[in-house]
Amino acid sequence: MPIKGPPVARATDFSFTLHGTVVKDPYKWLKDEGYPKVDDAEVLAYLNAENAWFEQEMKPQSMLVEALFEQMKARIKEDDASVPYPDGDWAYFNRFDPAMKGGSQYRNWYRMPRNGGPETLILSEPALADGKKYFRLGAFAVSPDARLLAYSMDDDGSERFKLIVRDLGTGKDIVTIASNSLGQPAWSSDGKSLLWVEASEQWRPFRVRRHVLGGATGNDPTLYEEKDSSFFVGLDLSQDRRWFLVSAADHVTSEIRLIPAGDPGATPLVVSPRKTGREYAVDVRGDTLFIRTNDTHRNFRVATASIANPGEWADLIPGSDRHYIRGITAFASYLAITERLDGLDQIRLRMPDNSDRYVKLPEASYTVSLSTNAEADAPLLRLSYSSMVTPTTVYDYDVAKDALVTRKVQEIPSGYNAADYATERLMARARDGVMVPVSVVYKKGYRKDGSQPLHVYGYGAYGLAVPPSFSTSVLSLLDRGFAYAIAHIRGGDDLGYQWYLDGKLMKRTNTFNDFVDVTRFLNSQGFSREGRNSASGGSAGGSLMGAIVNSDPGLWRAIAAHVPFVDVLNTMLDTSLPLTPIEWPEWGNPKTDEAAFRTILSYSPYDNLKRQAYPAMLVTAGLNDPRVTYWEPAKWVARLRATKTDRNPLLLKTNMGAGHGGKSGRFERLRETAEEYAFILAQFDTAR
Repeated sequence: MPIKGPPVARATDFSFTLHGTVVKDPYKWLKDEGYPKVDDAEVLAYLNAENAWFEQEMKPQSMLVEALFEQMKARIKEDDASVPYPDGDWAYFNRFDPAMKGGSQYRNWYRMPRNGGPETLILSEPALADGKKYFRLGAFAVSPDARLLAYSMDDDGSERFKLIVRDLGTGKDIVTIASNSLGQPAWSSDGKSLLWVEASEQWRPFRVRRHVLGGATGNDPTLYEEKDSSFFVGLDLSQDRRWFLVSAADHVTSEIRLIPAGDPGATPLVVSPRKTGREYAVDVRGDTLFIRTNDTHRNFRVATASIANPGEWADLIPGSDRHYIRGITAFASYLAITERLDGLDQIRLRMPDNSDRYVKLPEASYTVSLSTNAEADAPLLRLSYSSMVTPTTVYDYDVAKDALVTRKVQEIPSGYNAADYATERLMARARDGVMVPVSVVYKKGYRKDGSQPLHVYGYGAYGLAVPPSFSTSVLSLLDRGFAYAIAHIRGGDDLGYQWYLDGKLMKRTNTFNDFVDVTRFLNSQGFSREGRNSASGGSAGGSLMGAIVNSDPGLWRAIAAHVPFVDVLNTMLDTSLPLTPIEWPEWGNPKTDEAAFRTILSYSPYDNLKRQAYPAMLVTAGLNDPRVTYWEPAKWVARLRATKTDRNPLLLKTNMGAGHGGKSGRFERLRETAEEYAFILAQFDTAR
């Protein structure tokens, strides 16, 4: 029987008063108080009813979804394999093996002798994923003697990883160390101990523990425990693998401890005690520390120190208004620095004579990053490169020859001709006069007369830039007449660290205004027109979607908001959630700071819904999502249904067995993209 109308959630009169203001929260009940366990019958009934409504309303688009899915799938090489990376006597790589059950969805991991020889399967994701609704491989760390593999997996989307050690000689798992690990573990130099990070019941990585192989599990000794609930703990190895790097950080302050990899029981050495507002990261070469820090310049500098006096920092590369230093890796024969120059990715090598060299790249606009470089030195530096029209390319940069060697170009089996597409990088003037970059790609022949549709994507938070990279899925929009734009809005770090600072805390609304202003600018340049734009964003980009439909609903025809962070005020007040304390430096603490409360209340999408017409909207959630909890999009949709005055589609899809990233298999994820695009296309006259 067809469902006659969308679900109507029960509204209550719940409210609270803070800083003299009454805040109404009529759908608070959608948060199951037993979370992360969700078994409240009324909550589950509502989510299932929304899913049933989604299925019914998307049924007319089922043929379009299938056509998009098959088109997107045809662009992906089914037996795709990574380029092997050397590590000791071996070279490691992964491959999809379609002949194996589940082998098209998940990777198999192999190794072979470094100088050639037969390959050996060492880990099968398809076998681990068999029979599970969700699977994600987390850690993958081979011991120094290459006899053991530490790996972790999440099989429900909750991001609580089971940590396991496998004997690579026999192919058998020998011990399960923990069921609540996070991040990458790290091996001691002798391969007899494994350090790992433990997550608390509230999903906060707070403790580094040491497991000695052969010992009992469940009582591994603690090497470091962070007492401040607003700081998360991380673990890494220096590039030369001589030091464990134990970090404690929130979004603005960090602190690093060193533990010798050859003596894991040694007392950790604090590089420099935490200072509020100062971030730093460390790598080690010999007895020298290389430190990336923002202590003297917002765009960071590189300093050095000795292990004997780790807190005495000397300038190596001073901070710069133009050069935004984003990362450092201390290889044995040079220092590799990832940076942005005037908003464009760069790879800089600082040589032993203190001269600098930049890797020359083939296009004017692109994205590039360091790929897997597992050894202490990298005479061939592995890079990953793409642009909005150039498929992902793996390069080895030959340092001695100052030359790029192409190792792999992403294959598109159904065919792709870059000459059929064009890309532009434009600057849009925001309402406060700031010039905001925007990258646009479209199929040649796109008419800039306002008649064709435009899709705009954005994120704008946490200092995370959205690079102008290649996407095979986006081609399905371009080939149907869309232009696709990435708005490099404030809140990301596209133009440097200040760009990030100008989109957070009390300046958060710059992010939303930038996105709207970029879209209006593109419309003024002939890229579509008001009411014929679509937009998408996820997580913090989902709060962006929520803000722009409240402020400028008539600008958009269709919106896709994935796991959207839309209940900002209530979440920032809920200290039972693991992410809340660490998020205060990003969003503000509305409990103790009235100015932060007023700012958040002014834009929080859930709290600013209006009696007005809204565009067509597709919203997604994950029941097991620990980052943006399922009730945020559920509450938002419930309140939006009761508030909006239009009859445009409003759909909520909750993945009942997944988390923040949606479904886990590569083609299952692709099908969700096909659903999103079908929903958008159905709102235009291009649904074919």
